[in-house]
Amino acid sequence: MLTSKQRAYLRGKANKMETIIQIGKGGITDTLTVQVNDALKARELIKIRVLESCEYVAKEAAQILAEKTGSDVVQFIGTRFVLFKRNDENPIYEFEK
Repeated sequence: MLTSKQRAYLRGKANKMETIIQIGKGGITDTLTVQVNDALKARELIKIRVLESCEYVAKEAAQILAEKTGSDVVQFIGTRFVLFKRNDENPIYEFEK
């Protein structure tokens, strides 16, 4: 669970990021979940876009993927959302203690 300060810090970092995954008419499949999990392990913070052809809106998709991958939803704006999952072996983002 992220604190509000951690979430604000990650929102700032995600602001400049490119969207790396798109969810289309296929919806949230096992393959997509594996891709998201792999991307989270490599980057910790990822931005995902929900296309108009998808059955979910961004908020729903973010919550489903966060639950399936064990990640935290940082934010969702319009058709995009940001997920974060700490990589304990090789952390990229450091928070103040």
